[in-house]
Amino acid sequence: MPEKPHTDAPTGLPPRTPPGKTPGANAPRVDFVPSREQCLALWDAFDMLPNIRAHSLAVACIAEALAVKAAAAGLDVDVDAVRAAALLHDLAKTYTIRHGGNHSQLGGAWVQELTGNAALAQGIVHHVHWPFDMDLRAHFLPLSIIYSDKRVKHNRVVSLNERFEDLLSRYGATPEIRQRIGLSLAQAREIEEALMQTLGFDPDADIAHCRRLVE
Repeated sequence: MPEKPHTDAPTGLPPRTPPGKTPGANAPRVDFVPSREQCLALWDAFDMLPNIRAHSLAVACIAEALAVKAAAAGLDVDVDAVRAAALLHDLAKTYTIRHGGNHSQLGGAWVQELTGNAALAQGIVHHVHWPFDMDLRAHFLPLSIIYSDKRVKHNRVVSLNERFEDLLSRYGATPEIRQRIGLSLAQAREIEEALMQTLGFDPDADIAHCRRLVE
């Protein structure tokens, strides 16, 4: 999938990072699995835009609900790690809107450096697309972040169909891009089916409380 800014992000913004200064240079020390408060502090350190914060909160609500359900079903899942990966999945988005670059790769590199947690970094690097086997039990964290991200349009929890109809209308300028978006939708549906089969996940009822975040 191509890199794509949130459509309501300001355009033409001046760089916030002075030349020669590392983004997040004043970032606080965080744990191997950052707490919610530490994740929000990193948002401040990396100057995350308000709309991206709202999006990330909705994604984290879904991901945490999935993780709690997975742990209850007996999967080896670290709920706190899933929450942290979801809160930080767009950590580099503001920077790449202003300066260019791949937000998932850059964000993963930052999180690896900040936490030393390769599992968190992997979930962020691959939150747009998962290139490996679709084993939910072995790869719950990255697959849950992908799915949760695909259920949030800006800051609203929506169906996969609504999310991808929006992506097609905004980014489907060429047959090649439309094909990539179609493949991403197919992967999201595959993850959703695995969640339903493995966890008894209800795509509407189990995350209904996340819809109320913006109501």
